[in-house]
Amino acid sequence: MAYTSNPNVPKIRQEAAQLVHRGWSARKTGRYLGYHHTTIMDWVRLSKKIGYHPIPTKSSRPKSHPRRLGLEIENKIIEIRRKHNRYGKAIYKELENLKIKVSLASVNRTLDRYGYLKKKSPWKRFHPHVDRPEVLKRGDLVQIDTIHRMVSEKKRLYVFSLIDVYSRDTYAKAYEHMNAATSLEFVREAELEMGFHFQMIQSDRGPEFGRWFVSHIRKSHRYSRIGKPNDNAHVERFNRTLQEECLDKVSNAVSKINRALKGYLRYYKYERLHAGINFLTPSQVV
Repeated sequence: MAYTSNPNVPKIRQEAAQLVHRGWSARKTGRYLGYHHTTIMDWVRLSKKIGYHPIPTKSSRPKSHPRRLGLEIENKIIEIRRKHNRYGKAIYKELENLKIKVSLASVNRTLDRYGYLKKKSPWKRFHPHVDRPEVLKRGDLVQIDTIHRMVSEKKRLYVFSLIDVYSRDTYAKAYEHMNAATSLEFVREAELEMGFHFQMIQSDRGPEFGRWFVSHIRKSHRYSRIGKPNDNAHVERFNRTLQEECLDKVSNAVSKINRALKGYLRYYKYERLHAGINFLTPSQVV
């Protein structure tokens, strides 16, 4: 049958088939609706298979293409997507590093074909960029935040996370309690583990980053604006990545989370490519 984009045609096909089932001839139905009688009979045969439902229009998309990617490359794209849940451009860069020649458009088409492409919502509004403090070296600006995880209706555990804006180097650790003393302990431990001095700490206005924390941190401190999560965009994005790629796969036990974090942070620092630093790893930036 001919291709059409008219949304009413499936209903017309259904009604045409019903006219034949009720006793009209295919020729009479065709003259009445303006279609050839052989087309009417095609619709009748389809209606016997699908029942009393609108007969959909077949897609005009070709079933194959002479320049379609080979199954080996497609499987590699899907393997990287399933393993690390990365987006098209990051997968394209990883394939490029593996000396696999493929275009970015082909990677995105493959992800779309297998249902892995996240479409951009047409309802999202544009938000103007807010300039950050000038960052010239490691430690110039370090953002810190807390992830809350529900253990039960009355109990939570907390994962403190921290990211260096210059190198995207990160650190995270789970605790059973959240307060200013825990925040201070976490920052000092992170500074020792990451091996460089934190010049400025930026946080939101959570109770764990209150006046006591600021007075004891002995570093420059900067609060993000209330109601402006984009001020802490780097750590907020890291929190989402951390939850999707690590925390969601671990049970709610502090010891198990911290064991998983050690392995994941090693991968994040030495293997995971980051778009914000030109598809390098934090260790390569350093």
